Amino acid sequence: MPGWLVSTSTMRIFFNMARQPTKAGYRRQLEGTRSLSSSTLAVSSPPMNPMVTIAVRAAREASKVLLRYYERADVLNISEKGRNEFVSEVDRNAEQVIIEVLREKYPNHAILAEESGTHAGDDYQWVIDPLDGTTNYLHGFPQFAISIAMKHKGRLELGVVYDPLRDEMFTTSRGSGALLNDRKLRVSNRKGLKGALLGTGLPYRDFRFRDQYMGMLNELIEETAGVRRPGSAALDFAYVAAGRLDGFWELGLSEWDFAAGALLVREAGGMVTDIGGGERYLETGNVIAGGIKVHNAMLRKIRPHLDDKLNA
Repeated sequence: MPGWLVSTSTMRIFFNMARQPTKAGYRRQLEGTRSLSSSTLAVSSPPMNPMVTIAVRAAREASKVLLRYYERADVLNISEKGRNEFVSEVDRNAEQVIIEVLREKYPNHAILAEESGTHAGDDYQWVIDPLDGTTNYLHGFPQFAISIAMKHKGRLELGVVYDPLRDEMFTTSRGSGALLNDRKLRVSNRKGLKGALLGTGLPYRDFRFRDQYMGMLNELIEETAGVRRPGSAALDFAYVAAGRLDGFWELGLSEWDFAAGALLVREAGGMVTDIGGGERYLETGNVIAGGIKVHNAMLRKIRPHLDDKLNA
């Protein structure tokens, strides 16, 4: 058996997201459960950063585009921009909506967007993924999000991740903590990998590091309660910030996939590093996130699988 294969008895990755009957029904179903998370504290929050307010407005406007065509893939023009990487006019239209909202308020700011690339500007740069989880969206699988971050002179300053199906708005700004719909977030307080629930992303677009990834996976599934691969890195990071996942790791992400989520985790008391334990995760896209003790335990399991081809 090739070294990268994992037996079905060993691979404990489950996709336990129930398909929602309707968008409205999904929101009603979750309305009564949001307050139950032990990591989501019902406390009054300070006034929202004005830039966060604009990012929230942009995310809500873009969500109207996503919801209009959700579960209507048959009417969309879908193309493949890379191996197993799809794009439709929904991605492009939602991105344009976000850019228009941001440009109206901040016309001189730079923009880095997944579909339209880089737009020159000043020392402020918005980092946008209008639809993180496009493949899920096109299949009607209810796990996708809008991600908007802002950097000033290269440093992350704010982030917004919005799940329009559940109407969950995750927001953060540097030094102000992380919120879910105005409730304070905190990463889980798990002490190690025993009993931990982790999130990950499979290397289905780039197989160069398949062997190393599967080695990491084999190490981690032997120590944890389970591993999930829902398909939206932005939401995975948000779930780490909310304590729904104890930790997360992935290789080869793009900056727009997780810039907002990385700040959410840090502001919720967690740790985010590259897979070597350094600070270059936005550059490399190889990342580990979690509560501090879970993060460090994951790092110890992952480091032995680094080599000259795959480093921090």
